[in-house]
Amino acid sequence: MVAAKSIPQNHRHSLTDPLDAVLRPPSDETPAQREMRILAEQQAKHISDAIDEQLRVERAELKKNKPDVKILLLGQSESGKSTTLKQFQLLHTPAAFQAERMAWRIVIYLNLVRSVRRVLDTISAEREEEISELSDTASLLSDGQTAVSSVSTDPETRRIAAEKYAEYSTALAPVLELEARLIRNLREDDDEDEATRLGDGSAPGWSVPRGEYAVRTTSNWKRALTLGRSRSKRKSASVSVPWWEDPSDPVHTLESCRNSMNRLWKDEWVRRRLVEKRVRLQESSGLCRITAKMYAPTDEDVLKARLKTVGVVEHSFTINMGSIRGNSNWVIYDVGGSRSQRHAWAPFFQDVNAIIFLAPISAFDQVLTEDSRVNRLEDSLLLWRAVVSNKLLEKVPIVLFLNKSWCSVENHLLTYGDRPNEYEPVSKYLRNKFGLLHNQNSSNRDRELFIHFTAVIDKAKTAQIITSVREAILRINLKTLKLM
Repeated sequence: MVAAKSIPQNHRHSLTDPLDAVLRPPSDETPAQREMRILAEQQAKHISDAIDEQLRVERAELKKNKPDVKILLLGQSESGKSTTLKQFQLLHTPAAFQAERMAWRIVIYLNLVRSVRRVLDTISAEREEEISELSDTASLLSDGQTAVSSVSTDPETRRIAAEKYAEYSTALAPVLELEARLIRNLREDDDEDEATRLGDGSAPGWSVPRGEYAVRTTSNWKRALTLGRSRSKRKSASVSVPWWEDPSDPVHTLESCRNSMNRLWKDEWVRRRLVEKRVRLQESSGLCRITAKMYAPTDEDVLKARLKTVGVVEHSFTINMGSIRGNSNWVIYDVGGSRSQRHAWAPFFQDVNAIIFLAPISAFDQVLTEDSRVNRLEDSLLLWRAVVSNKLLEKVPIVLFLNKSWCSVENHLLTYGDRPNEYEPVSKYLRNKFGLLHNQNSSNRDRELFIHFTAVIDKAKTAQIITSVREAILRINLKTLKLM
């Protein structure tokens, strides 16, 4: 047997620690150098410990602030996402909703003015070809998108149209002139461009229709208007008066033109013209109320108000889950649904707990504002297929809101065939259509899918549906966390 060769102790250590030679103090180190080295090592350790502590705090804070439930609202533009978000706010943070209610007064006025402009554009024979470029901004009095037809060749129709247009455009000129001023009122006093007119060259690169208006999600327009007071630049910044006492407030113009607007809405020839052009109007019973000097928006008014936003709207709220489980923190993200904004969806797919997808099935006879060649219902179906087939979302439960439920589709959806054009068969067909696309395109057949027919401006019905959806999402989330 060959005896093992003895290895020096210091050599054995160098084999196990390759950095030993580098870290070992110099053999000729003086006492002063040694003291400086030790001090430097202590300072380096102190810095390292401080960094570790900061990372620990940041990790703890991130974990603390991370929502228990993260929900995405998806769907094309004008599908009802913003209204659904308002319904969540109304149900779970009513105090904040009420505090912001007065801020929507200017938006409601803007919706009304744009409705008047749409009606005038519709009855104008000379401007028929431009109607396709108008936006689908709904209001308290108007809900629907213009469907384009060829320019009328009937001389009598063109004559009447010219007369009606001249009559009403003259009477309502002060109302139309309000549009630019209302947009300015949505800006904060110290911001030159809080409200942005899109599609007219002011926002290069944004693919949106001419004449659309939007505010950025970072805008504080609600803060400036929440108190319902008008701040005239002609007055001192310290002076604030109720809007009905401010002669520059838009309400005075609207009130003075109320009768002319009412006449426009009740004109039988105009109403027939709107039917021909497929512009759907709601009842004008709210006109007198909206144009009253001391008008204050109701919850329903706010739910119906429309204002496009650029960016992502985030809403947080807390749900009490009982004394044992404590509170559950929810965050809902409303991401833009226009084609130009859909690329921003993907970053929000991570760690999402549920998706609420809105499909406006009553848009069967409408086209996209971004592309008049694309039917809105067909676009919703294609968008739905893209969402349910996304690999990042294969384990995420989906709630489908078939919004604005009543529709008549036999002449607009070829695959509907000769089925009865009634609510029950139409609803069943569309429910099955969306469900089939999910089953055919989702890689996860076990994913939970909830389908609801809704009209998200219906406060009571939507509150019931949201409560049902909330309980379902909570149950799924608890099950995932193995708390059930």
